[in-house]
Amino acid sequence: MAKILLLGSGELGKEFVIAAQRIGQTIIAVDSYENAPAMQVANSFEVINMLDGNALDMLVAKHNPDLIVPEIEAIRTERFYDYEKQGYTIIPSAKAANFTMNRKAIRDLAAKDLGIKTAKYCYATSEETLRKAVEKIGIPCIVKPLMSSSGKGQSTIKIENDIEKAWKYALEGSRGDVVEVIVEAFVAFDYEITLLTVTQRNGETLFCPPIGHRQERGDYRESWQPALMKKESLETAKKIAKAVTEALGGAGIWGVEFFIASDGVYFSELSPRPHDTGMVTLAGTQNFNEFELHLRAVLGLPIPEITLERFGASAVILAEKHSENPSYQGLIELASQPKSDFRIFGKPTSRPYRRMGVVLTYDTLESDIVEVTNRAKILASKVKVL
Repeated sequence: MAKILLLGSGELGKEFVIAAQRIGQTIIAVDSYENAPAMQVANSFEVINMLDGNALDMLVAKHNPDLIVPEIEAIRTERFYDYEKQGYTIIPSAKAANFTMNRKAIRDLAAKDLGIKTAKYCYATSEETLRKAVEKIGIPCIVKPLMSSSGKGQSTIKIENDIEKAWKYALEGSRGDVVEVIVEAFVAFDYEITLLTVTQRNGETLFCPPIGHRQERGDYRESWQPALMKKESLETAKKIAKAVTEALGGAGIWGVEFFIASDGVYFSELSPRPHDTGMVTLAGTQNFNEFELHLRAVLGLPIPEITLERFGASAVILAEKHSENPSYQGLIELASQPKSDFRIFGKPTSRPYRRMGVVLTYDTLESDIVEVTNRAKILASKVKVL
């Protein structure tokens, strides 16, 4: 069985480790702090700054893993090219990990190299150049750090006075040492989707049923599967997802995000790993959840099909305050509800707006997906992080 070096040990990594443990894999979980969620279920763990290239080199040499699986953005991903030359397998590939950890690389690949429809965009490296970029793109527009996750550093500029605040907020939320932002025109979309896309070592590209989601502060709050959408829009999204993942190469699951608007399908972002909105698959919506699919793909195990088994939704449990020892109120009431489940991630500390858990709801394929989603929202609101 494989020895897997997991770079990043959050809640998504934890579920990946659980899936791997079930079929006997060995996992070394890595993060910048002790007792991260995935460390709690891994075979062993390491604490390093993954932006320190030398420390990363030493870690890879120490463990000599069969697979290196990134789970977060804040990694010195340019080192991955050297690891591949040394014979290590990067998931999904060194190019994919390097490109997708930086919004500039992946956006230029999609828009310029592949000719895919995206929101109008440009870049800025200072508050002054941000002002020029906003003038070019127009107001309203969205500002994001080139490296961040879960909406950190992302804001919407609605008036000119927002520019200074947006620049400072982007720097505060940026991961890594890249001082640059992307400025995107606002797309008047009807809804957003995540299309989980599975590329296999020796098999065709597969797609999960589309996942709808709602965001606040640039981070997801609820997701539901399936997202109800026109067949033509879904086929366009699949075509785009396949083109981008093939250009990046490698095996694994990808979270490909799209805006669906009246004038077409817009490519938004892409993650080369399980996606936070895909936690809805833990509600049993598919024959394999996204973490099981990722594991099978990276191990080279065949995936004959992905089937929709029932409707499902997820809603996040958020912290409101800082705590060094968070506890939870409302779990007994939550556990008593039918057709529902929950996960507490086990994060050792909390802070405002930090995801601490997720509520899952489900029902039959004949049910109402709106009702299933509303139930998840209501149940999540009953849980308090103390």
